[in-house]
Amino acid sequence: MDTAFYPCRGFYLLLWALFNLLFPVFSDVKKREALSLERGVVKEEDTLTERLSGLGIEGVSGVGSTLPQCVKLTDSEPLALQSEGDVVIGGLFPLHYVAPKDYIQFYLILCSFDHRAFRWMMTMVFAVEEINRNSSLLPGVKLGYRIMDSCDDVHTSLQALLSLVNMNTQSQSLSSCLADSPVPAVIGLASSSPTRAVAQTLGPFNLPLVSYFATCTCLSDKHMYPSFLRTVPSDFFQVRGLVQLVTFLGWLWVGTIGTTDDYSQYGIQAFSNQFRQQGGCLAFHLTIPTSPTSAEIQEMADTLQSSTARIVVVFATEGQLLDLLLELAQRNVTGIQWVASEAWVTASLLTSARFHPVLEGTLGFSFPAVRIPGFKEFLLNVYPSPKPGMAFVNMFWEELFELDAFEDLRYTNSSFTDVSDVSYNVYKAVYAIAHALHTLLNCDSAGHNKGMCDNHKSFTSRQLLHHLKIVNFTNQFEEKVYFDSNGEPVPLYDIINWQKDSKGIIRFIKVGSYDGSAPLRRQLQIEQSTIVWTKGQSQVPVSQCSAPCSPGSRQARRPGEPHCCFDCLPCADGQISNQTGSTECTKCPEYYWSDKDKVKCIAGIEEFLSFHDTMGIILVTLTLLGVVMTTIVTAVFYRFRSTPIVKANNSEISFLLLLSLKLCFLCSLLFIGQPSVWTCRLRQAAFGISFVLCLSCLLVKTIVVLLAFRANAPGSRGLKLFGPSQQRILILCTTAPQVCLCAGWLLGAAPFPFKNPNYQIVVECKEPWPPGFYLVLGYIGLLAFICLLLAFLGRKLPDTFNEAKLITFSMLIFLAVWISFIPAYVSSPGKFTVAVEVFAILASSFGLLLCIFVPKCYIILLQPQRNIKKGITRKYLT
Repeated sequence: MDTAFYPCRGFYLLLWALFNLLFPVFSDVKKREALSLERGVVKEEDTLTERLSGLGIEGVSGVGSTLPQCVKLTDSEPLALQSEGDVVIGGLFPLHYVAPKDYIQFYLILCSFDHRAFRWMMTMVFAVEEINRNSSLLPGVKLGYRIMDSCDDVHTSLQALLSLVNMNTQSQSLSSCLADSPVPAVIGLASSSPTRAVAQTLGPFNLPLVSYFATCTCLSDKHMYPSFLRTVPSDFFQVRGLVQLVTFLGWLWVGTIGTTDDYSQYGIQAFSNQFRQQGGCLAFHLTIPTSPTSAEIQEMADTLQSSTARIVVVFATEGQLLDLLLELAQRNVTGIQWVASEAWVTASLLTSARFHPVLEGTLGFSFPAVRIPGFKEFLLNVYPSPKPGMAFVNMFWEELFELDAFEDLRYTNSSFTDVSDVSYNVYKAVYAIAHALHTLLNCDSAGHNKGMCDNHKSFTSRQLLHHLKIVNFTNQFEEKVYFDSNGEPVPLYDIINWQKDSKGIIRFIKVGSYDGSAPLRRQLQIEQSTIVWTKGQSQVPVSQCSAPCSPGSRQARRPGEPHCCFDCLPCADGQISNQTGSTECTKCPEYYWSDKDKVKCIAGIEEFLSFHDTMGIILVTLTLLGVVMTTIVTAVFYRFRSTPIVKANNSEISFLLLLSLKLCFLCSLLFIGQPSVWTCRLRQAAFGISFVLCLSCLLVKTIVVLLAFRANAPGSRGLKLFGPSQQRILILCTTAPQVCLCAGWLLGAAPFPFKNPNYQIVVECKEPWPPGFYLVLGYIGLLAFICLLLAFLGRKLPDTFNEAKLITFSMLIFLAVWISFIPAYVSSPGKFTVAVEVFAILASSFGLLLCIFVPKCYIILLQPQRNIKKGITRKYLT
């Protein structure tokens, strides 16, 4: 800080600039009052002399290079409650919420008198008088006080401070203005914004300011406020406690309400940051303007009424909340659980019957309630008086009884007689200053002045500040009073609950405590069973954007919304969530599977395509049906083997084809039942070789049909060259590659039984070399395509019974089955993969059997007249 602030000249230049901006008033007091009342406006004069005269400062005619002496306030200075003493302690208390007309002349309407603040002021008076009666504390020194109204306003607080620290300074030297103020210490203020202004003004001069109610974290900055101390904990601890409280009660979806002052802004910001770190979400934040309009109040009430958040945390004073709560009471808005900061949690102003439906069950932090012996009796004996300096007492009495001195305070329902809140903080502040003075004045020196303090010793505010910072004593309530490095006390709070008694009166009931200096898990102590919640309920209110997901499901965040707003999705198969509100599903260990509710993992039941399953029984039945039908066809062909149809279709190849079809049906049985080493090795090989043998027979039959019709052409020798021996060789040659492929596959990378946990616990045959299966399948498809192509070329050959046409139909069915098989095989889970392959085997086998042999059996058995040589030659048609 610039040293120019210390001399009187620099100090008054500073104050002149400050008040020039903040307090433009008239020079003549009576004229100002008259014009203010008549016109409701303020006229500003142009000269510095008139501005300073308007503030009641005499002896300054202008601003020059030198100022000869400090000046004093005139009789128009603000009212004060004072008592003379050897050491006079200053006090600033918010007896009104807005500056009254006696302080700033352009205010036209006086606010209601604050009974609670008046009690705080009287606490300071009580403590000073108690210390003066105490022979062991400051013996031989009488404490005095000078107490002024700060009006809970920055401007008025600074004006009151100016009057306070310059009392009775009519002719002091240049170095004794504020630096050597007649008031060595000031107790105040209640709100953080005025406290910051006053603390910043007093800081450069090391004049101690001890607050009893200003809790803003910002005031912990010792660089900005070096002479500031407080007997109330910083909001840092209150905020941390409030976050612990709401999260302990399971409230993660809350709204906040604040104002535009420092206390609220710092508190709400800290609460929001810490609350989000603990997983909470803010549904809304409302800021109450300094002078809210009716439309603004209604808009805030609409937000509270429509929000799904039923928990509202409020950092404000009772006066700032009054308009909003009146609107909510008028609308009968109930069901909101209010969480109060210490600024209004014990405010009797809000306990009137009209607020009961809205505020019953309010929960919040308060400073520890201590009953000071004799204090209530002292308050009950406060009476009005015409003596000088009793203006504040008279104001209070006029507000309460309209100046009727015969009324008794015992029968009033006023916050003045409720001694359970901030009063104790004022009491501690006075005693802290007294103990610092006790040490500073050598009151403990043995033999000095016969045990009396050195009341002739001069000292500076800097020396008092030093002793105040290191003060350490235990008071009569067994509480250790001291200040930490930030000038703050031990963070202790009571948790208060607003409960209605049998007479319908709201009482502040202690339901827990918070000790910010204790280990983390022991800081919050709360008796939840004793709490009465909003609307008088006994159950903890619920406030949530989305209901917690039940076990077996997980949370899925909604895009663009806070993480407390989500949808619930069921866990996938093989995953579980066994807690309410799970954000993720947990995968079961290998060979374990989720139960039907997806809440626990159970030992997996080994699944496979069993002979006892419904699907297995159906497949076995179809397999046996195919074998039986093939056997019947074979028997019919054998019985009528000498007939033209059987002979014309190469009976040897037909019987070989029927055998291969029977093998195709039977190989499907290898896919049913629990896989073993041998079934895994044989199933694909049997399938591949059987179908290749079948298609090789069809290929030979197709070639024979084509060559048979060409044999009628002159000079055709094709059929003679492609005799039975050549046919057998062709079948052998087309089947051998598949046999070699399967043998190499089995020898190199044979399939083996495997427990697949991806689809429950499915026992299946794992193929270490998947290309082997696709090569087997691809070779079958190649032969089928060649058969289809050759049969398609001979489909229109003139014949009564054209076998090429039947082979064409059978190959179309065959290829359609296996083309559709591939995607179904790949996408089918677990044992259904095997079922798909078996269905494909049976479908293609039935297609070949029915398309090729059933028409022939129909002629053999039902139309024997067509089973003659002429019936199957072209001559029969002519």
